[in-house]
Amino acid sequence: MKPESKILVTGGASGIGLGIVERLVRDNHTVIVCGRREDVLQDLSVKHPAVITRKCDLESAAEREALYKWVAAAHSDLNVLINNAGIQNWMSPLDGDFFLKAQQEIAINVEAPLHLTALFLQLPALDTIMNVTSGLAISPFAKVPVYSATKAFFRSFTHSLRYILKDRNINVVEIVPPALNTDLGGKGLHDHAPAVGPFIESIFQQLEQGKTELTYGTSTDRAKIGAEELQKEFAKLHP
Repeated sequence: MKPESKILVTGGASGIGLGIVERLVRDNHTVIVCGRREDVLQDLSVKHPAVITRKCDLESAAEREALYKWVAAAHSDLNVLINNAGIQNWMSPLDGDFFLKAQQEIAINVEAPLHLTALFLQLPALDTIMNVTSGLAISPFAKVPVYSATKAFFRSFTHSLRYILKDRNINVVEIVPPALNTDLGGKGLHDHAPAVGPFIESIFQQLEQGKTELTYGTSTDRAKIGAEELQKEFAKLHP
């Protein structure tokens, strides 16, 4: 990442996104955060006045397009897109509202980052895309079946995207967090998990080392599962 970059972080007002934003601000980058909740964005603005905020419901294709048009007009020098926003539902196909929740999860976790990627690749200044997946992309957790599947999809897409964009000199980075102490999925569900702070410090250290797959804790172990074999298979498909 270039010094003093201009960076859009989706879902950057809470959880992992907030941790990333606070580190970027500390490193003197210009940060734009979009999110669905106006009150949370206002809290972020009070805590970090330098952060530029924009209310946007990423579930809506129209709002995603409006976000891009606003950035292209007002912040055309934006060079980093961080696709961080995501939701997690603890649910089962046996639940009566399963499909409705699944649709929302797919829209936010899959459709939104794919759409934003296609839109923001139109920005001439863009040189880095960072996608936040999950250790559950590698080994799913049955209590969050759709979330796990969306992250597996996004991890696969990120791998392909890195190959597609290599000749355009656009760096594609995957952040693969383990379970962390955030409100993802609901308050209290991850109170037992490691704190966000050390995770953020670790992934930024890895970023400085030039790594493109940033892991931590259990996600580091999971990412090693069959890695050599997977790379060989990928190479066969892309000689």
